[in-house]
Amino acid sequence: MTGTADSQAFARGRAQFDDVVGFLGGEAAAGLTHAELEAALGVKGRELLRQLHQDHMDLRAEREVRLPEVVGADGAARRYAEAGHRRPLATVFGEVSIERLAYRRKGETNLHPADAALNLPAERHSHGLRRLAAIESSRGSFEEAAGAIERATGTRVGKRQVEELAARSAADVDDFYEAVERAGAQDSDVLVLSADGKGIVMRPRLAAPGHRTGGGDGHDEARGAPVQGREAQPQAHGHRRRRL
Repeated sequence: MTGTADSQAFARGRAQFDDVVGFLGGEAAAGLTHAELEAALGVKGRELLRQLHQDHMDLRAEREVRLPEVVGADGAARRYAEAGHRRPLATVFGEVSIERLAYRRKGETNLHPADAALNLPAERHSHGLRRLAAIESSRGSFEEAAGAIERATGTRVGKRQVEELAARSAADVDDFYEAVERAGAQDSDVLVLSADGKGIVMRPRLAAPGHRTGGGDGHDEARGAPVQGREAQPQAHGHRRRRL
């Protein structure tokens, strides 16, 4: 009986899979180039995974066991459980809706034990999207990170949301380094700093003489320009030495 119920729970996912197979076997897919087919499968594949994710969440909602009571951090016991409470969750596959029991008490906030079991974030975006936001934000601007996330997942995340997600990803950094035992520095230790100034955007009137300015994108950059203060010094063996 349980197996039949589980099979029915994923009926929409199976139907979505059959739709993808039907597309691949039809005339529409037969006339596509490999790039067009790749793009179409990316969209259909994400929707299939999103539907399977949704089916699984619905199954967990059906299986959730009602507890006699739930006691919150405030010490108040909530003995009345109400079904049908939903919340959205934006994932790397798309948005799903999560239904769970809400334990209630008059004058107190509702508690949802299923949220803790799923380790759901307080915000709308999943930990998978938070991880992508942190990775992509380290490579460029928050706006570029938002674009990269949408290209990879099909999920649109605003620039401000990307910034907030990246900040939450770093919430435990200080605690981590406080917990790590580090040996003290020695007098013989050398601190080395490395800096890369390539691609720094400069205003034309502030650029040093001799710098070449880039064009085409509205920004001026120092690209391959000579460093001021250097002069070529001839050597006896015919090579040239540069001196600061």
